[in-house]
Amino acid sequence: MKAYRAPWWLPGGHLQTIAAALAPAPRIAWRRERWDTPDGDFIDLDWAGRERNAQERPLLALFHGLEGSSASGYARTIAAQALAAGWRCVVPHFRGCSGELNRLPRAYHSGDSTELAWILQRLGAGCAPRGVLYAAGVSLGGNALLKLLGEKGAGVGVRKAVAISAPLDLAAAGRTLDQGLSRELYTRMFLKTLKKKTFEKMRRLQISVDRTRVANARTFWQFDDAVTAPLHGFLGADDYWAKSSSAPWLAQIRIPTLVVNARNDPFMPASVLDSLGELPPNVVLEFPQGGGHAGFPGSNRWLARRVVKFLSAP
Repeated sequence: MKAYRAPWWLPGGHLQTIAAALAPAPRIAWRRERWDTPDGDFIDLDWAGRERNAQERPLLALFHGLEGSSASGYARTIAAQALAAGWRCVVPHFRGCSGELNRLPRAYHSGDSTELAWILQRLGAGCAPRGVLYAAGVSLGGNALLKLLGEKGAGVGVRKAVAISAPLDLAAAGRTLDQGLSRELYTRMFLKTLKKKTFEKMRRLQISVDRTRVANARTFWQFDDAVTAPLHGFLGADDYWAKSSSAPWLAQIRIPTLVVNARNDPFMPASVLDSLGELPPNVVLEFPQGGGHAGFPGSNRWLARRVVKFLSAP
């Protein structure tokens, strides 16, 4: 497969984002496991790594982004790097993202820290009792992970963590994605799959959302106000974005955590990065000028190597 070459006229952040998304990624031999959730639903987890002495090997839990999965290029690339280091890797799929629609009306969202807490607690108790548990999250998964780390402080059960291209301020990210080129390139693509799942749930479960509002949604705000917010207990899109953003929680994080965001990320303005203020020394901020959204191009898969290097450092 040839590497994708984006049109020359695309701004750097868009070019890097699209090129990274379409670039060839390693093949991973995933092993699927299904967990029943406490509320009667299920999630699917994809595992990679040797079975021999499994519990003594470090385990990296990698949380994917919006409408992502273990098939996403960034997930496969980071997993390959973790395997090369002798680790195991697991990608827990958010509800409805493993290829099968989940059972309940609820789905997943950017602030779903309760779900992540349950997943990490079970991983730590049953899958890494003698080893080391690390966590990483990309985009939506990174925001939910950072929010959880802030809420739990040192009691999260994870030794170290990394967040990549997390939309730290959801309102700012939403406004950015709902206008201009970002809306044309990304919002339409995401809304297409989100709407398809929503309509299928309406058909199967008769979930209580307004079909007309869903059909007419052209922005993330409109979709979140019509679907995400009411299905997950928020008053509306503004309430959901305000309560789910991870930026206010960064100062409460107590474990070593790396936050990597490109300043030309087309999903979020750089002004958000400049407004974070003073954070504890265990929260390491890396804001390279280029990289787009989870792009970070460079030789030898820079992003995956940076994740494993940070997590494995003494």
